[in-house]
Amino acid sequence: MKKCTSRWLLLLACLIIAAGCDAFTDPATRLAYGIEAGANHLGSAEGSTYSIQDLTPATSSECNGPYTVQLDKVGALIVWCRDAAGHTTASGSTSYHARFVYTPKTYIVNKPAGSTLTIDLERHDGHAVIVNVQ
Repeated sequence: MKKCTSRWLLLLACLIIAAGCDAFTDPATRLAYGIEAGANHLGSAEGSTYSIQDLTPATSSECNGPYTVQLDKVGALIVWCRDAAGHTTASGSTSYHARFVYTPKTYIVNKPAGSTLTIDLERHDGHAVIVNVQ
């Protein structure tokens, strides 16, 4: 019985450790986590601004080529990762970021391989609002 309990505890520990890694996230979720962190840095005063710099959907093994990001006014974040020939190699979508920021218009940005994304936030009526994406 003790041997079985030890195995379950080891499995549980491994799952907890793995949950904190990017190994189980998609490109859109990785960007959404960066947006969440940026929204937490935005000041609470009306008109406060914060620029989220150096966002990337890439990991060591995924989304290393050119990519397209769509931040939709309905609350969706979609990422398409491409190879050098322009074929989609990975993609992902989420609405997780919509808990923290409001997107008043749709942004679609094409980025070359190795480049990062910048998202500008501003405080309007007490809410974090995306005002520019590049």
